[in-house]
Amino acid sequence: MEHENFNDLLAFVAVAREGSFTKAAKQLGVSQSALSHTIRGLETRLGIRLLTRTTRSVSPTEAGERLLNTAAPRFDEITQELASLSELRDKPAGTIRITAAEHAANNVLWPKLSAIMHDYPDVKIDINVDYSMTNIVTQRFDAGVRLGDSVEKDMIAVRIGPDLRMAVVGTPEYFSRHPKPRTPHDLQQHRCINLRLPTHGNLQIWEFEKNGAPLNVRVDGQWVFNNTSSRLRAALAGYGLAYVPEDMVEDHVKDGTLLRVLREWCPTFPGYHLYYPSRRQSSLAFTLVVDALRI
Repeated sequence: MEHENFNDLLAFVAVAREGSFTKAAKQLGVSQSALSHTIRGLETRLGIRLLTRTTRSVSPTEAGERLLNTAAPRFDEITQELASLSELRDKPAGTIRITAAEHAANNVLWPKLSAIMHDYPDVKIDINVDYSMTNIVTQRFDAGVRLGDSVEKDMIAVRIGPDLRMAVVGTPEYFSRHPKPRTPHDLQQHRCINLRLPTHGNLQIWEFEKNGAPLNVRVDGQWVFNNTSSRLRAALAGYGLAYVPEDMVEDHVKDGTLLRVLREWCPTFPGYHLYYPSRRQSSLAFTLVVDALRI
């Protein structure tokens, strides 16, 4: 294929990844009609259909999937290499994209990275708050954050936080009207504030453990959120019990705003780890971020 057609391949990769001509056109800074014309021209020259179009979605055909899996990683490598050339300067520079859940973003990434960012004005941090198990390679993130036991084996994992423990909390006013639960099973008689997970839209199962025996409970209540801070806010407002990381509620428990229950049932989880592909070429900016987060 001639060099002038590389732009057509980049256009195809954008559409295939986004699953939308509208989103891809916005990303590329071109009109939707121009982008559609470009893709049709590429398909005509190749003599094969690359995308299946419906009124609601765009998806690669078998040939398109093959081209995407072949071309996209190579364009990503070129982009990373070009970006790394700028790192040959004396100071770190560039944008580092990280995906993490809200708690990790607020309690680990923000305090550690904000402490160094003033000293490196040419470094940009792009944090995407997401509870889903994001594929950082296909979504083009430099790194992600997960609990240690959920990182894929083919990734490099760097521990960036201590082990986590969960806490079940409610207000004194709530417990004045409801008896404190003695076991996790008692939670089914309480108003509990749920977390909706992005994967399949399921509600979070509250996980407990005592004497090495796990016990999982499904709970119900008036409120369901897709983030942790909203659940804590609802608990503080007296709407029921929340199941959140204990470091989020330590101050509230100390001052009596919240009461903690089922402490002996709340397990400890492996702490947060920063993970990234083993083949990733480290830039000065990325190395700076990893070193700042590492414990």
